[in-house]
Amino acid sequence: MSSTTKPYEEKMQASLDYLSRELGAVRAGRANPAVLDKVAVDYYGSPTPVNQIAAVAVAEARILTITPWDRQMLRPIVKAIQASDIGINPIDDGQTIRLVFPAPTEERRRQLTKDVQKLGEDAKVAVRNIRREAMDKFKAMKKAGELTEDDQKKLEKETQELTDKFVKKADDICAAKNKEIMEL
Repeated sequence: MSSTTKPYEEKMQASLDYLSRELGAVRAGRANPAVLDKVAVDYYGSPTPVNQIAAVAVAEARILTITPWDRQMLRPIVKAIQASDIGINPIDDGQTIRLVFPAPTEERRRQLTKDVQKLGEDAKVAVRNIRREAMDKFKAMKKAGELTEDDQKKLEKETQELTDKFVKKADDICAAKNKEIMEL
């Protein structure tokens, strides 16, 4: 790819990175530490992510364990999880917090796949908007005499190939997440 299309490729990659982070937080019935990414605990006056004040591990396929490095943080972590929207009630045994992920119902799985598809569509729209931005820039450069028509066509072709590549990646990421959700 040319240096002219490089910034657009980076923006498209950032869109896919965002999609991956968002899909990581989708609870699919399997224990996934990413569901705690948006849970912040009041740690000596500042909101701190759980994974910075405790060891988070997948004990079994449906059980996540949280072991705080400071045992006094057990209660605040439990309260933060209960206040969050992850919908799992933490079990505190005095040393470790366990989160047991229930298997989602068929209806819930279908809703989750719809949510995943929507996130995927949003990512593809973002990639296409970046393509449009690139195309507009190339037209402006041609108009200003910075590009020949052949160079403009070549850059537009490269940008379209990038767009197709990133749209396919977004579809692949969503398909993998949907497969994970629909597994029993």
